[in-house]
Amino acid sequence: MSALEVTGLRLSFGTHEVLTGVDLKVDDGVTAVLGSSGCGKTTLLRAIAGFLDPDEGSILLGGRQMVERGRSVPSRKRDIGYVPQEGALFPHLDVARNIAFGLPRGERRGVGARVGVRVGELLELVELPRDLAGRYPHQLSGGQQQRVALARALAPRPSLVLLDEPFSSLDAGLREETGRAVVRALQVSKAAGVLVTHDQGEALSLADQVAVMSAGRFLQVDTPRQIYLSPAEEQVAAFLGHAALLPGEIASGSGIPTASCVLGSVPVTGRTEPGPVTLAIRPEQLQVVPTEALLGVDAEVVDVSFFGHDATIRARVAGYDGTLTARTPANAVPRPGDLVRLGVIGEALCFRRGDDR
Repeated sequence: MSALEVTGLRLSFGTHEVLTGVDLKVDDGVTAVLGSSGCGKTTLLRAIAGFLDPDEGSILLGGRQMVERGRSVPSRKRDIGYVPQEGALFPHLDVARNIAFGLPRGERRGVGARVGVRVGELLELVELPRDLAGRYPHQLSGGQQQRVALARALAPRPSLVLLDEPFSSLDAGLREETGRAVVRALQVSKAAGVLVTHDQGEALSLADQVAVMSAGRFLQVDTPRQIYLSPAEEQVAAFLGHAALLPGEIASGSGIPTASCVLGSVPVTGRTEPGPVTLAIRPEQLQVVPTEALLGVDAEVVDVSFFGHDATIRARVAGYDGTLTARTPANAVPRPGDLVRLGVIGEALCFRRGDDR
């Protein structure tokens, strides 16, 4: 039985339709709902949680229908956990009482020692020491606060936990560490998770399934590897990995499929029938090559971003109005205004022009 099954979900605010017929199935593990701000991610999460009533569609939680005859089952009766963006811990309660607040009412009013044991178990589950139980939220780091919020959400032993961009306020190192701890806690507790995020690295590295959302609908739902390597349409390729979309043409009669474009002749994969195509070329595929190289084209560097381990450059090539992003090793970084040669490494994914595959 699936932890969550959403079918044909529609939801509007006034005349603005935010969700336009969303379908999503979560069996187990972590599903990341990935998309830019304003695409409907949080609205979907709030509808699943019962904070918003959909206009149409079905929400099944563990096989139970949450929407019947236009009315929704109240949030408190859905048996799910919810972790908001900032954790929303009670500032006047210590860690133990914040976590205990998530326990079922009968268990919360039980023997104090028994509640203390459960709180200790939950702290260990989210990889926090038990001696934090007496601290208050302001005495914790951001990552510790988010783990306490997760412990509170896991307290009633839900089969599904909803996480609304819970790591967005953390710095990069702490975000990764906290994210992995959260995933481990969900695995141990055997709870499925739905993680809303706009961070592509977070979605690809933490989730078992990624659902890419745009304008209130899912463009593709698949494994992280499949979504990144085989995007279903141009929009997914452009969003996930910041691929440049270039017009090209595949000639007939060639042995190895290649397309001609502003970057020269490029090996391609995907829709390789002769005719006009759109090439999706990611920054890691577009690299600065030696000026004497046979592949590639000349380009003028517009600006440079240095990251230590490598650098990215944005450059202009003849025949293309915008700039193209390429990567180069840290020991060979050109300067703005320099002329370089750009070449495509590996095969570029191509789509038939105007075709969503």
